[in-house]
Parts: sequence; structure tokens; C-alpha cells
Amino acid sequence: MDKGSFVGSILMFLVCAVVFWKATHGHLEALWSEKGAIMVVGGTIAVILMAIPMDKLKNVPGWCKAYLFYKGQSPVDIVKQMNDLAEKARREGILSLEGDVAKLKDPFLMSGLKAAIDGVAPESIEATLRLEVMAMQDRHKTGKKFFDLIKVYGPGIALTATLIGQVGMFSALGGSIEVMGKMLAVAVVATMYGTIMANCIAGPIGDRLALRSAEEILTREMIIQGILSIQAGDNPRVTTDRMMAFVPSAVRTKVKLAA
Repeated sequence: MDKGSFVGSILMFLVCAVVFWKATHGHLEALWSEKGAIMVVGGTIAVILMAIPMDKLKNVPGWCKAYLFYKGQSPVDIVKQMNDLAEKARREGILSLEGDVAKLKDPFLMSGLKAAIDGVAPESIEATLRLEVMAMQDRHKTGKKFFDLIKVYGPGIALTATLIGQVGMFSALGGSIEVMGKMLAVAVVATMYGTIMANCIAGPIGDRLALRSAEEILTREMIIQGILSIQAGDNPRVTTDRMMAFVPSAVRTKVKLAA
């Protein structure tokens, strides 16, 4: 589990709960508006269905899972793993890595290393792996787009509900104060729903997924360079240096300390 995502989500929930409780003096039903919920939640779902194909929406559980549970390897682990493989290939030959391929947990590294062992041309290996990276990046963009739609259109739909509530309130001027109060509640609560949905939920999740996508692209680029270096028969130090070029100085220090 991603500790930052989990702790941040729980903290956001607690902050909102405490403020809601104090603002309403424990009468949380004051925050409920059936009309506002129908407009904001239903309208946002409609926008998502209009913007994203249904076959893509089947991945929503996976995107939420990726937010809370991140299984990607760190740059330090990648460098250490590739360095071990490079040393073995240098010492015993690249064919000696056949037994290690079956033990690998990363399908991307497994396919690339297997191609290198089979003697596939470096250009073909690089082209195939980069196509996989592009496909992965496209999937990640769709997930980010899903939450961006909620972040962008949620408040706008809430504003629509607010305007509708204001129209209802103005039309009730001179009439029952109870009707005016209910329509004003629709206007205010709908805005709150849209703001919370955009700024407390969708926005942070989308930004987290974008960062995770960038990290995964970086680690896969490191793997590509490592595989090509191993296939070329480079010195393990050269293999490590090629991968280290993609990581910041702070991470390079950790790698040196772990070496």
C-alpha cells in the first residue's frame, strides 16, 4: 500500500468530517441536498460517459487501485538488479541469464531480457520495448483524464446547480420563506459538493497517478538501457552508469551507499 496516498486520504476525510461536524453543530443532515447531489453526481457521471468510451471506464477500479497500491520498483532496486544481471552475463555469458528470466517478476524486463538472450537485434528490442512504454503511457493518460474530467467539470456542474437554486429562490420571493430557504440550500450545498469532489478527491488522485506514471516511465527507460548494455557485453560499471544518468543526485548517493 502507498502510505502517502492512504494517510493523505484518511487525513482529508478526517479534516472534512471535523469541519462538517463543527460547522453544523452535529446536525450533519444540514449538509444534505437531494437536488444538489443528483445534479452534481449525476451530471459528472454523464460528462464522463460523454467524454470517455465505455471500454476505457472498465479500468476505473484499476486506476483507484493504482492510487492506493503502488508496486513499482524504485530506481535503486532497478540499478541493483540490472547490475547483478550484468555481472553474471559478463562473467558467464548472456546465455547464463536464461535461468534468471523465469524468476523475474517484471514482465517488461522479462520480455526484453529474453529477446536479448535469443539474439534479437538491439534495434528491434529497443523499438518493441518503447512501443510497450507508449502503450502504457496511453493507458495512464486515460486514467489521469478520468479524474481531470471530475476536477474540471464537477465544479462547473455544481455552479449550474447553484444557478438553478438561485432561480428557484428568486422565483419564490414574496412567498414561503421555507421554500426560499430550501432553494438557497440547494445553491450553496451543490457548490460544496462540486468543490469537495474536485479539490479533495479527484484532483489529488489524478496528480498522484501522473507522478506514478512519470516514475514508471523513468524506470522502464532505465531497464531498456540496462538490457541494451548487457546485450552489448559492456562492463557492469558501464551498465550501471548508463542507468544512473536517469536518476537525480540524491538517488545516486543511495545507490552508492547500497552498493
